[in-house]
Amino acid sequence: MSFGDCDMATNGNQGALAPIRICDFSGQLAGAGATRFFAAFGAQVIRIEDRLSQGGWDIFRGNGPYIDERRGTNLGGMFNNHNVEKLGITLNAKSERGKEIMREIISISDVVTENFSAGVMGRWGFPYEEMRRIKPDIIYVSNCGFGHRGPYTHFKTWGPVVQAVSGLTFQSALPDMPPAGWGFSHMDHTGGYFMAIAILMALYHRNKTGEGQYVDLSCTDAALTLNGPALLDYTVNGRPMRRPGSPHSNRNKYPPMAPHGIYRSKGDDRWVAISARNDDDWQAICEVIGRPELASDSRFATLERRMLGENQDALDAILEAWTAERSPFEAMDALQAKGVAAAAVQHPEDRMDKDANSLDWPTFPEVKHKEMGRVRVEGMPMKLSKTPAKIKKGAPVLGEDKRLLL
Repeated sequence: MSFGDCDMATNGNQGALAPIRICDFSGQLAGAGATRFFAAFGAQVIRIEDRLSQGGWDIFRGNGPYIDERRGTNLGGMFNNHNVEKLGITLNAKSERGKEIMREIISISDVVTENFSAGVMGRWGFPYEEMRRIKPDIIYVSNCGFGHRGPYTHFKTWGPVVQAVSGLTFQSALPDMPPAGWGFSHMDHTGGYFMAIAILMALYHRNKTGEGQYVDLSCTDAALTLNGPALLDYTVNGRPMRRPGSPHSNRNKYPPMAPHGIYRSKGDDRWVAISARNDDDWQAICEVIGRPELASDSRFATLERRMLGENQDALDAILEAWTAERSPFEAMDALQAKGVAAAAVQHPEDRMDKDANSLDWPTFPEVKHKEMGRVRVEGMPMKLSKTPAKIKKGAPVLGEDKRLLL
């Protein structure tokens, strides 16, 4: 079989995006997380990796989490999660044979995607101009840390680095404490979401006009979009993020609410999130916790009074005295019964194995992986009535679909 003979039935999915074929060099999460959506909804995503590198360009291939004591190139849990329903081949992109195969795949693809450092594809001999020569209406999407313009173009980045440069790390802290950061590279998710949106917009434009295009995406600028309130506060009011009492990651002032935070609950490291969106919510909270007199207390009678620092401290102490005597789920149920926005701060095991909504959705479907066996992965947060997502096949092991090259 050659790529020219490879039809859309290869991945067995006739979903919403089934006519689309993607030549996918993207890895980790910022790139692979974008094409994951397309594979789940029926696009044929051909994941291309380096046959000379044991990690295949993607460090997640052999990195955990793992399902058991086994270790190896094909046993990385994160790689499996980000590459379900994709095809996988390996080639040496620097060899003439590898370049020949790349040209053939590009010639039959709708989109080429990658999230390498700036300039990698050009050094291989495949800048956008060359891709256009191979296929005039090709869409080329490059997602790197700083994009391909500006003085930072060739800076090396990683998720936490992007978060730091974008300003997100600086905003995560409690008063009078140093920046806490975000731990896991959540910014990679945002980069993947923007990349998926960009691909869809470019496809829509091509379907209308017949024109392909080059999409240059900066992950750092994608992260910058999450700084809205802080940037607006500085622009309009001239207030820096770090000032007495700020940032306070446990008290979101935009939009103003009080109480609005995370409160200690009964049990080891158990917490509950509570948000009073208006005075009606506050009065309902007073009723639930058995303190109806607080609703008329001069310190808490209005939102403006509740938002004052010392009053909010007192309010939080009162509320936490109530939550600390109850499990987070008991507190959540009691408040939700009165229409108050509240939720238990769930541990992974809560969300995976106990949460009824996760089980009904299903949030974590099971896939079959060639070496790991049956494992659970992230599902899709959207349900299409006519063309639902299909997530049944695990990520390809390194070079799994080499038959396509024969």
